[in-house]
Amino acid sequence: MHALDWHLVNSDAIEALPARLLRARANADARALAQAPWLLRRKRDGRFLATTGNGRFRALVPDLAREPGLDAILDALGAPHERAGIPYELPLDGLVAHLQALGLDTSYGDAVGLPLVAEPMRLEYAGRDRFRRPLWLLDPAARAWRRLRAAARADDIALDAISGYRSHAYQLGIFERKLARGLTLPQILAVNAAPGYSEHHGGCAIDIGTPGQPPAEEGFEATPAFAWLHRRAGEFGFRMSYPRGNPHGIVYEPWHWRWHPAG
Repeated sequence: MHALDWHLVNSDAIEALPARLLRARANADARALAQAPWLLRRKRDGRFLATTGNGRFRALVPDLAREPGLDAILDALGAPHERAGIPYELPLDGLVAHLQALGLDTSYGDAVGLPLVAEPMRLEYAGRDRFRRPLWLLDPAARAWRRLRAAARADDIALDAISGYRSHAYQLGIFERKLARGLTLPQILAVNAAPGYSEHHGGCAIDIGTPGQPPAEEGFEATPAFAWLHRRAGEFGFRMSYPRGNPHGIVYEPWHWRWHPAG
């Protein structure tokens, strides 16, 4: 399979990824990853659960049969991921329950003017980010990012990805860890979007940096890379989501750009 055809298959609790893209944490995991096309990984904490494919299934944790969501991801691996070119999205029911457990409801979205963002059932491999992690984006956003980066390179501008798709479970984990450290919900919301309300969940947003510049800092706006993006990113469908004085009350993020479909 060509690298540009690799993809992530999504479900509410577990994701399936091309095994060869992942680094094993133990020798036994390394052998399993080398022998199977797919790795099943728990979204909440990144735990490797099993490998599958080529007629083989190998558990990497004890009591795998009790793992919530196992049947759903196995079904998703064999299911269609779009209809008439429109990607399928995961339902939001489970997320709403998690938000209520945090003490949030739809009034948060109304207050900041942001919609709940569903996760796609399939995301495409778009290379690696600055930290050598696989970068996942919705297919047209992945293609646009590759074209954008190539055009910048032709103009002697180096762009790198800081992060792309992030799951609801990942964002929920941030909130739970910060609450456990004693932070209040308003303190966390001052710097983190509530789970489900980040543009990163939809696979069309990407945090962009340039080598030598710290990631996700306002100083990015003083770089030649930002000046280039300001001039040319629109040609590839990318727009900065949170300029100064944006109506959502989100801090200025010159590094955060989202791909928008034409039309």
